[in-house]
Amino acid sequence: QVQLVESGGGSVQAGGSLRLSCAASGYIYCMGWFRQAPGKEREGVARSMGNIGSTYYADSVKGRVTISRDNAKNTVYLQMNSLKPEDTAMYYCAAAPTFCGLSPTQYNYWGQGTQVTVSS
Repeated sequence: QVQLVESGGGSVQAGGSLRLSCAASGYIYCMGWFRQAPGKEREGVARSMGNIGSTYYADSVKGRVTISRDNAKNTVYLQMNSLKPEDTAMYYCAAAPTFCGLSPTQYNYWGQGTQVTVSS
């Protein structure tokens, strides 16, 4: 069982930046970030896979978001820049032992979430 603990959420004005962190209890092949706004489905934001950290991003965040990973710390980060009000959501870290994309069904482990609120 892999435990995931997110941190780094908060409130920021539009155009600002936040960095989310997710610490895993051990190494796991794929780690990703998802978000869910009230009344909406959970959507994939970005994922980092394997030792080389192969990345993949949702079109909605490309160019504004960077996922990175420190395997020595079993931690994945999500740097978010140029934040928009529509980025407001609960952000979840997720992990999977095998290949993964941005579908929630591909992930086995989930964190509790951290809130990101972007005001205009």
